[in-house]
Amino acid sequence: MATTETIPRAPARKRLWPRILLVLLLVLASIAAIAWFANRTAINGYAVTGASYAARVGCACRYIGGRSIGDCAKDKVAGMEMVSLSEDPSSKSVTASFPLVASQTATYREGYGCVLEEWED
Repeated sequence: MATTETIPRAPARKRLWPRILLVLLLVLASIAAIAWFANRTAINGYAVTGASYAARVGCACRYIGGRSIGDCAKDKVAGMEMVSLSEDPSSKSVTASFPLVASQTATYREGYGCVLEEWED
């Protein structure tokens, strides 16, 4: 009768890659947060300016040009893909929003065209 010997195995090594990836992810998230915090004033300024431009152009397209708001959204320039347009037909206004950062509204006024609401500092 043949006997089978059991060869003792070395203890399993803990896998380091998940831990390394987690640390790397945390470092990158920290760098991104610091970069955003350091540039928050400029980012907010660009977002408000872009939203204002989109609201004014969208309002003119909708209430002066007579096009649909969906068709007007196609007129946004490159780099403004995140800005969304919405309209309020009762007040003849278009609001452009940059998610979580800025929102601006332009209203059509007879004789004046599309006018932006005052900016809040």
